[in-house]
Amino acid sequence: MSKDLIISLSDSEISIALLEEKQLVELNKEKRNVQFSVGDIYLGKVKKIMPGLNAAFINVGFEKDAFLHYLDLGAQFKTLHHYYNLATQNRGRLPAVSKFKSEPDIDKEGKISDVLTTGQTVIVQITKEPISTKGPRLASEVSIAGRNLVLMPFSDKVSVSSKIENADERNRLRMLIQSIKPKNYGVIVRTVAEGKKVAILDVELKELINRWETALYAIRKDTKTPKLLVGERNRTTTILRDILNPDFSNVIVDDEVMAADIRSYIREIAPEKEKIVKLYKEQVHIFDHFGVSRQIKGLFGRTISFKGGSYLIIEHTEALHVIDVNSGNRSKSGNDQEANALSVNQEAAREISRQLRLRDMGGIIVIDFIDMQSNENRQALFESMKELMSEDRAKHNILPLSKFGLMQITRQRVRPEMTISTDEKCPVCRGEGKIGPTVLLTDEIERRLVQILERVKTSRLLLRVHPFVAAYLKEGLFSVIGKINKKYKVSIKVQGSLSYHFLEYCFFDRQGNEIDLS
Repeated sequence: MSKDLIISLSDSEISIALLEEKQLVELNKEKRNVQFSVGDIYLGKVKKIMPGLNAAFINVGFEKDAFLHYLDLGAQFKTLHHYYNLATQNRGRLPAVSKFKSEPDIDKEGKISDVLTTGQTVIVQITKEPISTKGPRLASEVSIAGRNLVLMPFSDKVSVSSKIENADERNRLRMLIQSIKPKNYGVIVRTVAEGKKVAILDVELKELINRWETALYAIRKDTKTPKLLVGERNRTTTILRDILNPDFSNVIVDDEVMAADIRSYIREIAPEKEKIVKLYKEQVHIFDHFGVSRQIKGLFGRTISFKGGSYLIIEHTEALHVIDVNSGNRSKSGNDQEANALSVNQEAAREISRQLRLRDMGGIIVIDFIDMQSNENRQALFESMKELMSEDRAKHNILPLSKFGLMQITRQRVRPEMTISTDEKCPVCRGEGKIGPTVLLTDEIERRLVQILERVKTSRLLLRVHPFVAAYLKEGLFSVIGKINKKYKVSIKVQGSLSYHFLEYCFFDRQGNEIDLS
């Protein structure tokens, strides 16, 4: 399966689209000044103890306090906290983590008030980003993820991904890591490490240990809280780290600096894949060129059509997500009702698995499939859904169909759900409820051009409009845009963009910078 990563940068955000066989399966939008990402490690301060919840609220710098449950402290919380105190109070030589004597594990049935006190400084890691009215969710059992390994300080366990099925390979990796890891460091071996040589894993392990110990030494210089200790890499490199594999065909970026950064990162983790990074230089927006904009419009609405005229209706509530499967025109086909229901349900399962990844829907998902009487067909649908969801990197659990034909799925929620409004303003009134004279659009464009020419000394411009308007402006030997070019002695290139409303337009210079007169 070919995979392409399409990356678009604007002044305010980075948009990342993952295509599998040219089909959009994941979409990430990240603000360029994003904070409190999953994986970030902070130095926080206990704000309030909640004995009834056996939890505490921690100030990590977000507008709402973050939530830390007792069960998320980690067995070695006392060791971590003792080492932190040693780092901040003892100005002498700080002992290496590997030579530090561990404290006893905390009691699994203990109380939060036995371990934490108000005002105490703690090292915590974000496990869920702020969602809706809630602050971040935290854990104190910290980990630092790399391409092949995940480092867990103050643990001694070595675990191997369950997705590596070969028993000999699992044993090889476990023994290999046991032989190279220092004491007081636990390691999780990721799926991508299968078949890797010891030299590659040893280099990565040393890099992860260095990141952690550098952060600990930095605490000694600055103990103020809240403070970011170890930041996750940006969303682009995190996605590359987690999903880069031999199937990746292209990573296409429309920004030269970002392309260089990604090329440098791939050179570190997979030198043989460096050539897949390509810089996009065309004038047409990168998402329009690769068909991403069109797919976004078709995949983020309330109603999603799929093969054969069937469709899904997706509703979101505070408690759960509900998906209703409808056969549409398929109900008129010549097959018997049971076979038709199975066919529609299996196609729906394929689209639903895609939608869950695309929208990053988390929590409880309830799917109302078309009723089927045969137990064999119900089981076949369940097995089909499990297979389709096996490509999903988020942790999930799928239950068989209930007697009411409902399937329940729980899916890990770590970030706010991706929501994109696909509704467009009325092309006539622009959402104001008043009709403007559309025949005067060319006059309006011409007036804006005059204003630009008065303020900006240039004769080469790019005009982006809806494709229908672009076709009108360029039509004929003596086109409208040709007359304007001749009249004002300029060279205006007209470009159609599907992301524009019918009467929307914008002028750019030839370097692609928008000309804003406001």
